[in-house]
Amino acid sequence: MNYHAIYETKAPDFLLRLAETPPMQRLRRVGMNCGCEYTSFPRFRGIARYTRYEHSLGAALIVWRFTADAAQSASALLHDIATPPFAHAVDFLRGDYLDQTATEEGTAQIIRQSAEIGAILSELGLTAEDVEDYHRYPIADNDAPRLSADRLEYTIGNAVNFSLAAKEELAALFADIAPGVNEQGEAELCFHTPERAARFADIALSCSKIYVCDADRYAMEMLAELLRDALDAGVLTASDLEGGEEALLEKLCADALFAARWRAFRALSRTERAEREDGRDGWRLIRAKKRWIDPFVFGRGRVSKLFEERGAAMAAFLAEKTDYYVRGE
Repeated sequence: MNYHAIYETKAPDFLLRLAETPPMQRLRRVGMNCGCEYTSFPRFRGIARYTRYEHSLGAALIVWRFTADAAQSASALLHDIATPPFAHAVDFLRGDYLDQTATEEGTAQIIRQSAEIGAILSELGLTAEDVEDYHRYPIADNDAPRLSADRLEYTIGNAVNFSLAAKEELAALFADIAPGVNEQGEAELCFHTPERAARFADIALSCSKIYVCDADRYAMEMLAELLRDALDAGVLTASDLEGGEEALLEKLCADALFAARWRAFRALSRTERAEREDGRDGWRLIRAKKRWIDPFVFGRGRVSKLFEERGAAMAAFLAEKTDYYVRGE
């Protein structure tokens, strides 16, 4: 999507070389929107392709800008290396959609099995252990609602993709961020200016609502069911979840029955809600994992405390129930 210039940093050679390794290049064929971008839902129809590769490189650029640390930056780059085709839709497939950590399984194994990655790490004086768990580096990743490079990157990427803010505004917001120490004495990406932190919180909340909207959840559930049935029928195998989306879809659509189901999935364009099923096919009860960001402002505290209306908006979002049925067509 050509938005990495927002991060105002040049990738060091070692990051570019790691990004060229086969396991990282595979992520060019895995989207960030979990299959929703293939549907005809208005929110997702026609959006630009935003890949796990773009996100991973962006996260690494952010970490490098703020730490200049090879281990932390490489860890950020490699954090999604095990992500399967359609990403978190596979968490739905595996029954892990409320935690959404199943897609991280295999990260360490892939890193350790790649001779190319191992050689580059060795040149840097690093081991696989130094980079295979980005959760250990709070600038790269931390617990919600804190701001980390991972959350910052996908918020900016999705804000560009969903036209929630202009690149110029996002660049100005990014320029207001620096690594600091939060109210608990832990490292976190923080804002200097309360008003810019509040604006970023608004954009992040808009993204959060998209991530859990009925169309998003329904699309991931129906895609997971399609994949599960194709695996059960032997049309797909587990190894197909280790490649890219194009190859998987080519194999799926070689079967007439699943090709028809894929076309039906792509045609999804609207949803409806109900408190209970009414006898028609297609109703699903799909709860949601809530993602949100409450930025910390240097010397001031979190946006939710500094701006009452923002705090109320975050609380309202977290309180929203998804214990109703959804049906799409």
